[in-house]
Amino acid sequence: MADIVGLLLPFFGLIVVGYIAARITKQSAEALGWLNTFIIYAALPALFFKLVSQTPIEQLTRADFIVTDIAATYLIFLLVFLVGCFLRRNSLADSTIQAFAGAYGNIGYMGPGLALLALGEKAAVPVALIVCFENALHFIVAPALMAIEGGDKRSSGRLVADIARRVLLHPFIVSTALGFVAAAFSVQQPVAFQHFVDYLAQAAAPCALFAMGVTLALRPLKRVPTEIGYIVPAKLILHPLVVYVVLQAVGGFDPIWIESAVLLAALPTATNVFVIGQQYGVWQERASATILITTACSVVTVSLVLYLIKSGALPAQLFP
Repeated sequence: MADIVGLLLPFFGLIVVGYIAARITKQSAEALGWLNTFIIYAALPALFFKLVSQTPIEQLTRADFIVTDIAATYLIFLLVFLVGCFLRRNSLADSTIQAFAGAYGNIGYMGPGLALLALGEKAAVPVALIVCFENALHFIVAPALMAIEGGDKRSSGRLVADIARRVLLHPFIVSTALGFVAAAFSVQQPVAFQHFVDYLAQAAAPCALFAMGVTLALRPLKRVPTEIGYIVPAKLILHPLVVYVVLQAVGGFDPIWIESAVLLAALPTATNVFVIGQQYGVWQERASATILITTACSVVTVSLVLYLIKSGALPAQLFP
């Protein structure tokens, strides 16, 4: 357990440092803009390119892993969505944001740093694939459902074009695609370029975690939403459990890939959920509260997941 604490202390410590810094300096949310730009457009893309470009191409074409992982994630999405729509009698728009709160983990900011720190370089490929393909699908599902609700006023053609542009030109997707090309053609990268990419990649985790702490501080908890009673266990407990069971049921995956997927599924609600809610004027304050609460609770739940993985208590093979 001391090893787990040693892993998580600097990780969550950076979030706490960002939170405290934002509370002390009391700067506006706009002050975070350029740091977020650096993270999204430079540091994390460099990390994804580095991980993917150095991986044998046969490992990058595991469509079965991507489909299985996304199917498990969207089982949670569907469950929370149906609870919101039919049990809570919420609108389709509210239920959509709630479903993202239960299924969309902070895989971009928290995933790569934690997985590589805890599981090593072998976790690089599954992490990069999950981050890119899950984000791409979320970018499609959110505006599509909001368009059905009527919250998105764009025409069908404009909506499709905007979604395609957002997905295809997103820095995570572009950098991963370039990594695929480099891996497929065994491109020999100049040493100076490798050093440049390494330099950017090393900044990804600390900057992202610090920015996350600042973001949490700038969105104080004003009220606890009723839905938190089922969203928190769905995100932090049910999501990693379902991912683990579904991947094991399909079978044929390296244990480190399954562990990586389970660890990413255990992460708290992504800050992008608040961004989506803010974009459409739906469930904003409660989305912010959900992010803060799941992040606080994840200190315990992620520690438990890491303990199960590192201690060998998580069976490498669940089904005979």
